[in-house]
Amino acid sequence: MNSDCIAAISTAPAPGGVAIIRVSGADALSVAEKMFSPSGKTPVRSFKPRYMYSGAISAAGGITDFGLCVYFRAPRSFTGEDVVELHCHGGVELSRAVLKQAISCGARPAKAGEFTMRAFINGKISLSAAEGMADMINGQSTAEVRAGSLLYSGRLTREAVKVQDELTDILAKIGADVDYPEEDIERTELFDIKQKLSALRASVQALAATYDGGKKIKSGVCVAICGKPNAGKSSLLNALLGYDKAIVSSTAGTTRDVVEGEMELGGVRFNFYDTAGIREQADEIEKLGISRARQTMSSADLALVVYEGSWGAEEDEILKQCRCPVIKVRNKRDISDIPDGNEDISVSALSGEGIAELKSLMRDTALPQGALDEAFVIEERHFEALGRAIRSLSGAENAIGIFPADIISVDIKDAWDALGEITGATATEEIINTIFSKFCVGK
Repeated sequence: MNSDCIAAISTAPAPGGVAIIRVSGADALSVAEKMFSPSGKTPVRSFKPRYMYSGAISAAGGITDFGLCVYFRAPRSFTGEDVVELHCHGGVELSRAVLKQAISCGARPAKAGEFTMRAFINGKISLSAAEGMADMINGQSTAEVRAGSLLYSGRLTREAVKVQDELTDILAKIGADVDYPEEDIERTELFDIKQKLSALRASVQALAATYDGGKKIKSGVCVAICGKPNAGKSSLLNALLGYDKAIVSSTAGTTRDVVEGEMELGGVRFNFYDTAGIREQADEIEKLGISRARQTMSSADLALVVYEGSWGAEEDEILKQCRCPVIKVRNKRDISDIPDGNEDISVSALSGEGIAELKSLMRDTALPQGALDEAFVIEERHFEALGRAIRSLSGAENAIGIFPADIISVDIKDAWDALGEITGATATEEIINTIFSKFCVGK
């Protein structure tokens, strides 16, 4: 455990009912002893862990507040160290004054994410669980918070450790063969090892496959609204958002740059990009907008190809530029409600007809049923680590029967190390510092 004592305000820096100043370290109780006067007869040194005590809190500047104090004895605390929390009234300046007093009584200001880092160092949480906590805190949609919660629950860590344990057993068997060559591994054992590696690789691939949905949940679903000029793309964006975000005009080429907007559908954030109408005859500025439109279409998670009347060759050309699932949206059904047979859905951006159905279709297309329950690989770092583990396991499989056992074990160990970057067992100091720097001070 760390010997120095850290302190920070753990609640949001805004007026509220209660503010919490957290102190962690071997001298946490001593700090509290210097600045908290219990209302009852129990001295701070004799506080029962996990019980709230009322009393006077001394703050810098000669201020005294009436609040609460709770003590968590190591290792049964968030950080795994002795922790004291002082609960004062939720004034911004008041909580700062209490923090200043804690620092003057022997604590030092905590760095960003330092409480959580200590929890990781002391074995209270895994590295991936810490990342899940950060995602919960920073989540901008219900689905982001939920995905962070799944990660924080430790499911990914448990799956990674399970594979690591199997790999450890395989490495032990191979290691015995290297140390005692006279006990040469039989062909049947090599076959069993290959079968196990294949099964483990399939397990890791199943984990990695959840990243497609996880990435959309964390970053939001990127939706490109594209089509010819005057198809009603900007009107459709406004109808989806429920307010006028884009300028609407009958003049072709009005939208010359990508117009953005966002909303939440079924708990998932959808980021809309209304692109410039694609046509051959355009001035230089409009051509720049069309170029950006094509870039957006090629990188989107979902494309709405908007058209009116009948689907034609120009829409086919737009379709070829999309590298994602596409919904063909026939607009202006208030003018003509006779389907042309090519549309996935007909709407009227002007009257709002079909907009609710389009929203449901977008969500189902971008995130198939069950995706929210499985998408607990939401960090690109985890996805890359899983990819390296898959490649190493595949290399080990292919090497069996061709290369000596000690060569095979190198790939297996590489797979173990890659998974260890998720759990924290093999994460470098740089990775750890980067992760915890995402946290706010006080967490």
